[in-house]
Amino acid sequence: MFIGHFGAGLAAKPLARRVSLGTLFLASQFIDLIWPTLLLLGLETVRIAPGDTKLTPLEFVHYPISHSLLAVAGWSVLFGAVHFAVRRRASEALLCGALVTSHWLLDLLTHRPDLPLSPGGAARVGLGLWNYPALAIGIEVLVFACGLLLYLRTTTSSDKVGRFGLWALVGFLALVYAGNVLGPPPPAARAIVWAGQAQWLLVAWAYWVDRHREVS
Repeated sequence: MFIGHFGAGLAAKPLARRVSLGTLFLASQFIDLIWPTLLLLGLETVRIAPGDTKLTPLEFVHYPISHSLLAVAGWSVLFGAVHFAVRRRASEALLCGALVTSHWLLDLLTHRPDLPLSPGGAARVGLGLWNYPALAIGIEVLVFACGLLLYLRTTTSSDKVGRFGLWALVGFLALVYAGNVLGPPPPAARAIVWAGQAQWLLVAWAYWVDRHREVS
């Protein structure tokens, strides 16, 4: 998934009205934000393999630190603990931790059985919706659309940045998603690394937009 994870962040806003959308994006996309660095360090591996699934040309060979269920549980606890240490609001910390876990659960729907349950373990899981492109795309777009609707019902723009900045962010996410689905495979694994690192800009964009919107 891609925009589905951002949809989960948007959808969390009604439950965490004092938490910035940037933080919600950071939590919901956290394991995909650390994954490119792990690739760069040679600790995890991905290959360009058109046909590995019908929707994505990527073969996720080895990613136990970022994407095994046990590791994700640890990242969830760590993220929630850091949030609590900074903000001292337990319910929000729990929600942010749950958002980290939500990433793995959404990936479980779309990935073929390549998600490890534990680092070093042999068991792999995945329901494989990427082999049913229409269904996978429909679910992901629905998750994003529902999240956006919930965010719009919870916040109102306080100025033009809050209005047009949000729609520019939505449009950019949609454009990137369309490119992922319809465009050619990446030229090399290194391109995936730098595209993944660029997602930090989306988190920063969300912080900027959210500062210009008020909870209604």
